[in-house]
Amino acid sequence: MTGADYFVPFRTKLRSMRTEPFGADPAGARMQRILNSPNFADGVFQNPLGARTRPSGSGLEFAKIYFQKEQRIRRAPAGTVPVHATTLADLAAPPATGLRLTWMGHSSVLAEIDGRRVLFDPVWGERCSPFPFAGPKRLHPVPVPLATLGDVDVVVISHDHYDHLDLPTIRALASTDTVFAVPLGVGAHLERWGVAPDRLRELDWNETAKVNGISLTATPARHFCGRGLRNNQHTLWASWAVSGPEHRIYHSGDTGYFPGFRDIGAEHGPFDATMIQIGAYSEYWPDIHMTPAEGMRAHLDLQGGRPHGVMLPIHWGTFNLAPHAWAEPAEWTKDAAEEAEQAAAFPRPGEPFEPGGTLPVDPWWRAVSAPMAAPQWRTAAPDAVPGGAPVVRRDLDVAGER
Repeated sequence: MTGADYFVPFRTKLRSMRTEPFGADPAGARMQRILNSPNFADGVFQNPLGARTRPSGSGLEFAKIYFQKEQRIRRAPAGTVPVHATTLADLAAPPATGLRLTWMGHSSVLAEIDGRRVLFDPVWGERCSPFPFAGPKRLHPVPVPLATLGDVDVVVISHDHYDHLDLPTIRALASTDTVFAVPLGVGAHLERWGVAPDRLRELDWNETAKVNGISLTATPARHFCGRGLRNNQHTLWASWAVSGPEHRIYHSGDTGYFPGFRDIGAEHGPFDATMIQIGAYSEYWPDIHMTPAEGMRAHLDLQGGRPHGVMLPIHWGTFNLAPHAWAEPAEWTKDAAEEAEQAAAFPRPGEPFEPGGTLPVDPWWRAVSAPMAAPQWRTAAPDAVPGGAPVVRRDLDVAGER
């Protein structure tokens, strides 16, 4: 260390030691855009509705629940997840209806819409973590190697958390010709990882980019951001409305429930299909992730308050990120869809389907679910299902259905 080094600000030293997985902080013209954003105030991006971004309640109590052996067993599948090994043959012929979705696990979805291919939140890494040796690990393999997925017109990122923005995946895609549509500030990470600035479409809420004949609009969400120990809230989070000449789809990213879904639907819907976050919820962070009942309510809001289109539940099954049982999000969503008389698709990871065709509805998770306690939602509160009265059903041990 030289004498000059001694006077370098500590924060600058920390930045210089920041490894690649942590990404980069916005600066220069990008930072000026952030400061000018109507969604940025008091030094941070603001949610459309107030939200607690840190876990509530006792940390000790949460740790006891999270690390208890019996609970850990329930939070993982009891057998091998039946992944559909997506092949080029599956995707070679264009969708007969003009719209096809392939859920790759968690929030990663390949959408083929009106002759274009959009890849949402692609995560092909083994762990959603900045470290290769620690952090949540995959519970099933990726359905298809990224290199054999084929050309993608645009990659859409909802926010910069590790289970949505994955360094090895972005590095692999950076060597292709794809365009990246990202929320404001997220472009700093991608540029550090090798994405050329002219391939970035970096949007604030309610801004739209057009790529090869499709429109991509960053819409509000109720969440937060950050990849480092010090979360400065300088990168935006978003949901996305995507429209082609014939079809419209919506990807929620991560979000808590908020009334703004109705506004998004009125402006950009109704949608032929929605991809809605229904997993990794907890009473410890109720404002930033939705339960399946809230996810169903969000879908209906997006559709003008009535059943329409197809709901694809996402953000479950691939990583262990919350205290609930592994199969609970799917089982609860299935019940909520039936109560709302809303069509929902439940594909195996990697299983393509067309929302305008025959939907995958087999509850495949039951065959590989660990025992699950009597479902809490089976005696539902009056507002747990949109427009519903209290519903009482028999308890279901999902594992018992094998």
